[in-house]
Amino acid sequence: MAWDTEGTQRRLKEAARVEFAERGPDGTTMARIAERAGINKERLYKYFGDKQSLFETVLRDELEKLAAAVTPPPAGYEDIGEFAGRTFDYHASHPELARLLQWEGLAGGPVPDEVNRTAHYQHKVQAVAAAQRDGVLDDDLDPAYVVFLIIALAAWWFSVPQLARMLTGADADDPTEHARRRATVVRAAERLALPPR
Repeated sequence: MAWDTEGTQRRLKEAARVEFAERGPDGTTMARIAERAGINKERLYKYFGDKQSLFETVLRDELEKLAAAVTPPPAGYEDIGEFAGRTFDYHASHPELARLLQWEGLAGGPVPDEVNRTAHYQHKVQAVAAAQRDGVLDDDLDPAYVVFLIIALAAWWFSVPQLARMLTGADADDPTEHARRRATVVRAAERLALPPR
């Protein structure tokens, strides 16, 4: 019987994603990840090396999924509010991504795949700068700051859900509240980035 290497790796990465999001890289073990996946720990080491390499692989995969799912607005950045809304939607469906990024930030040290990740974000900054030059977006703020603020508007709800609950008094799982938060993200992004009318 042939071993399903791809399926095994997928199960191990899924288990690692859950473990890392819940406990961080320092709070979990390779044994816990292997146990969650129902796969031999030695196979985990064989495929991914050490725990730090596995964390980097999981984070890179999750960021690639985000980049593929939330592409720049097809109509251009005049639709920046909807772009922020789609980013919010992605984080709502994948709240573990914000946690993984927080664990990465808390760990300090070198950023995995920093060169490629920086290039990805700089591409967004250049697109915003071009939209500012074309008068599509307000040029009052540095384009890098605009990109950062749009990401923060969309993701912070899922980074600190306890703060959102304390401020709003609302349950994040309530569909009406979810819609209200999304609409606020869209409107805030528009107010932040679109030229005054």
